[in-house]
Amino acid sequence: MPSPEPALRFGVHSGQQYERYDEILALWRRAEELGYDWCSVFDHLRPPMGGPDGPCFEGTTLLSALTARTDRIRGALMVAPVAWRHPAMLAALAATVDHVSAGRVEIGIGVGGADLAHEQYGFDLPGRAERLAMLEETAAILRGLWSGERFSFTGEHFRITDGYLRPAPVQPRLPLVVGGASTPVLRVVARHGDVWNSLLTDPDRYRRRVAQLDHECERAGRDRAEIRLSMTFRALLVDDPAELPGKLDRLRATFPPDSPVWPEYLVFGTPEQCVEALLPYRALGVSDFVLGVRPPVDRDSVTLFAERVIPRLRPASAPA
Repeated sequence: MPSPEPALRFGVHSGQQYERYDEILALWRRAEELGYDWCSVFDHLRPPMGGPDGPCFEGTTLLSALTARTDRIRGALMVAPVAWRHPAMLAALAATVDHVSAGRVEIGIGVGGADLAHEQYGFDLPGRAERLAMLEETAAILRGLWSGERFSFTGEHFRITDGYLRPAPVQPRLPLVVGGASTPVLRVVARHGDVWNSLLTDPDRYRRRVAQLDHECERAGRDRAEIRLSMTFRALLVDDPAELPGKLDRLRATFPPDSPVWPEYLVFGTPEQCVEALLPYRALGVSDFVLGVRPPVDRDSVTLFAERVIPRLRPASAPA
């Protein structure tokens, strides 16, 4: 990972379901001003949560444009489904954005899942077992091509013959994020990942997943301390608890009761309540806390998290 970095990192997962580019650029620039460490977009083309006709920018070109117009904040793609494109294409794309951003990019991969593009655009969706095998091969190929050396690989799904990617990424080891929580995914994290990202779950279940990752690292001969633990969650924050009912009503008007967004919320309340809710995860080793937002962006929550949550968590993470 690039150095120097804080022991804890805090980010905004902005996604890209916006009508205009300037909306998302303004959010990234605001996050940079507020002191966040990174922002990320995803790699869906037609995410179900936006509905069949909702807006969605293409993630990889958007990532390049956003990192070109910010100065400090790291930019990530979280995460690229391995069935979307050949890993050599993803490797070249990532190296290009790494140059555009002057070494500030991180690339995530995952098995993928629900996306209306499979129906609307006719994209194939291999079975999960096949995609898990593709995940392992994709991670190995990215590592090999990003090395700057000639690289060959023969797998069940992909083949590289004396491949050479030039220019190589700016970063000597471009950070690879692996998203997901199943045992096969954790096995790929242990073998290849720099960052393991997962969605919010309860502390007991998260503890079991960390134990499984520890086990997979031991099997792979990998020092688990080399891998950052990243968790994406949502929070509705208010300065005055009296504001909460009105804000909740507006949120309920945006998302139906059965929306998959609701389980991603860690807290509805004050920044102090958010700190208390995050402390168990920090104790379990989470190093990257990623606040998920989506339009209409709750800018108050983004600001309150930066100004009153991050300072309460970061001092205890400072290197000795």
